[in-house]
Amino acid sequence: MANTLALRLAGLVVLCMVVGAPIAQAAITCGQVTSNLGPCINYLKSGGVPAAACCNGIKSLQNSAKTTADRQTACKCLKTAASSISGINYSLAAGLPGKCGVSIPYKISPSTDCNTVK
Repeated sequence: MANTLALRLAGLVVLCMVVGAPIAQAAITCGQVTSNLGPCINYLKSGGVPAAACCNGIKSLQNSAKTTADRQTACKCLKTAASSISGINYSLAAGLPGKCGVSIPYKISPSTDCNTVK
């Protein structure tokens, strides 16, 4: 009897842990996003050719953001960072991934709804 009760209790604990666990958490942080894209600020303000460090940062970000949660977090971080920097040319921002030979599943724009990014 005590053995059955212990098994049921253990099963209940495991069930609670599974149900209570977050469904998807982003592994990427805003710190990573801003660190990777910091070298892009000059390009985003004045144009020209993106620095190699900028393109390397975008490629690194793309490689890090593998899940939907990661991509949504990266999108939100980009929007927050861009809104805090004056003088950003959003046309340049939208075209930056293409300039670096990278494809991302959303437009870098203040109007992007990051919650719809897959």
